[in-house]
Amino acid sequence: MIADAIWCRPDVIAQSARLISSFRACVGRDLIAASSDEAENAKALFAAPFALLSHGTQDDPVLNYGNQTALTLWDMDFARFTQMPSRLTAEPMLREERQRLLETAARKGYIDDYSGIRISASGQRFRISNVILWTVTDAQGAKCGQAAVFDTWDKV
Repeated sequence: MIADAIWCRPDVIAQSARLISSFRACVGRDLIAASSDEAENAKALFAAPFALLSHGTQDDPVLNYGNQTALTLWDMDFARFTQMPSRLTAEPMLREERQRLLETAARKGYIDDYSGIRISASGQRFRISNVILWTVTDAQGAKCGQAAVFDTWDKV
């Protein structure tokens, strides 16, 4: 049923709009060919062939979005994914490196040259490449968190 689709939820539509606009503002290009229909944009982002995920601004940031590609990679449904601290997307020994990456992206606005190893809920390790990490902002320019998008991954 379309009404039950994740991309139809008001919070997901709003987060999708923030992801699209902040990517454009930060990186200088479009994440998707967006239309004026925010619900259609949310659907397009959720179904995109690239992985897209974001987290909030908590001290231990929690994921607040993952498109279908990201959910598939991490072997989770949306509800479980969006309750997980984002640090848990990486193995414990790689979390310090991940934290440095997040801090660099926060200082610079974005980075576009990251690659690293991640781990799914089922324990599958995979290398992500060509990652763009940027600061997510709202319509007023306030920082809402960070997001990552990538289209290259391989099982390790």
